[in-house]
Amino acid sequence: MAWGILQIVVFLILLGLIAKPLGTYMAHVYRGERTLLHPVLRPVERFIYRVCGVDERREMGVKGYAISLIVFNFIVLLFIYAVLRLQGHLPLNPAHVPDMSPWVAFNTAVSFATNTNWQVYVPETSVSYLSQMLALARENFVSAAVGMAAAVAFIRGLTRHSSRELGNFWVDFTRSFLYILLPLAVAGALFLVSQGVVQNLNGPTHAVTVAGVTQTIAQGPFASQESIKELGTNGGGSYNANSAHPYENPTPLTNFVEMLMILAIPVSFTYLFGRFAGNQRQGWALFAAAMVLLVMSVGVMFASEQHGNPNLTRAGVTQAATATQAGGNQEGKEVRNGIGASVLWATITTDTSTGAVNSSHDSLTPLAGGMAMLNIALGEVVFGGVGVGMMGLLIFAVLAVFIAGLMVGRTPEYLGKKIEGREMKLAVLATLYFCVTALGLAAIAAVLPAGKDAVLNHGPHGLTEILYAALSQTGNNGSAFAGLTVSGKFWSIAGGLVMMWGRFFFVVPCLALASSLGAKKAAPESSGTFPTTGPIFVVLVVGVILIVGALTYFPSFALGPIVEQFLMNAGHLFS
Repeated sequence: MAWGILQIVVFLILLGLIAKPLGTYMAHVYRGERTLLHPVLRPVERFIYRVCGVDERREMGVKGYAISLIVFNFIVLLFIYAVLRLQGHLPLNPAHVPDMSPWVAFNTAVSFATNTNWQVYVPETSVSYLSQMLALARENFVSAAVGMAAAVAFIRGLTRHSSRELGNFWVDFTRSFLYILLPLAVAGALFLVSQGVVQNLNGPTHAVTVAGVTQTIAQGPFASQESIKELGTNGGGSYNANSAHPYENPTPLTNFVEMLMILAIPVSFTYLFGRFAGNQRQGWALFAAAMVLLVMSVGVMFASEQHGNPNLTRAGVTQAATATQAGGNQEGKEVRNGIGASVLWATITTDTSTGAVNSSHDSLTPLAGGMAMLNIALGEVVFGGVGVGMMGLLIFAVLAVFIAGLMVGRTPEYLGKKIEGREMKLAVLATLYFCVTALGLAAIAAVLPAGKDAVLNHGPHGLTEILYAALSQTGNNGSAFAGLTVSGKFWSIAGGLVMMWGRFFFVVPCLALASSLGAKKAAPESSGTFPTTGPIFVVLVVGVILIVGALTYFPSFALGPIVEQFLMNAGHLFS
């Protein structure tokens, strides 16, 4: 227990130390200022613009930026779909993986194009090496760069004055890919290879276990995908066990570093925001709000998992089970990671839009599983996915300022700009779409035979599995409770449509809000201005995030993880 707490504390300290240097570097990149990598990468950047016909000095308004982003994503989606449907006839397929079925290919293409990486297939047996590299690993870069570009455009709108232009999508995308994601991913992949993560083009290895059973072990170009999978908050693994598999995550050191990789860029966006705003305290205030929620989440999950399942200490349970449970709930966890590293990872992957797992979320206690689900339901704004998490956090900041203005009779202002009716409509639209879509999908799945038949567990745990899947796909997270069979037509098609809706219906109102605020002149602070850099603002932002989540999702959570926790304590289990 003490070792688990120590890991969490050290991780949080290192996370804070990453924000400033990486955030400063990212600010230089997006402003087009010189960095250490410019002598090497600037000629490459210019060559890309020349080949693609991009004028890097030409900026776009909200329509041009949004249309470029959406059209580009749909073209990429079609490319992924084509590769997956034809992979059986393409090279680099030593395991002779067949073409992917139409509905699974559709779901997978949408999943990777929207940075969800929801996997309705078994990677070891369903995807060729060419598909892994050309479609999936490449898309991990692309979808992350798209999210980062959208966030930078949003931040520009909030921090500019008297301008509706948000920048150039193609420039922001190229710089995200070339200067940030690519160098970090290469460095991360080399580190993972040094620790034993697989990176080759060999066919599967057939081994005989000590028990005399033949085992097929998949190999492939996995270290390169693992690195960008974490850095881009993607989450789709090369193995079905994801980051619990020793070929993806072999040591405690790789486990720790991979968690840092997940949050490195999202955390740095808070510092970047302060640089763009011209007041670093603005960035640190958002950092503090997200950190409070992160500590709260990991604290609740750690306490619940450490307490374990009281039913395993009842009469009739074997001594072995009693002894195991006495150390906490170890079910569904890698012993080498333990409870501390497992719940920290579960918190990070659901606080962001990553979805990678190093333990089975379906085996978490109801309270811990409900906390992971709540992280997604809140919009994954606890630093969140690369780019979009920062956008969500700023949306809540705008809501907090407006609510504060109503409570104390002050003019709602953020960064010196008045928050008026148009901005509030767009902010509410960007917030409400999530709960309407997620709860709507869960309701449909809970009544249709195709949705109910996919549930393997009974009672409230079965409902929790449906809720988790709906929230995960709407929020572009990608993690899941394993008790739900999602490879059928219903979940593949409905999930694919929801993932597209969840990605683009959030980005467009955010860009419109940024453009609206960017067109306004900034007024100097006065005695009537609500301060947005101090502890009161941090508490208010945290409160708004929690209240919105609690009021919206409490009825459905009460029927799922909350009642399951009470029933578990009363001795009732569901399987």
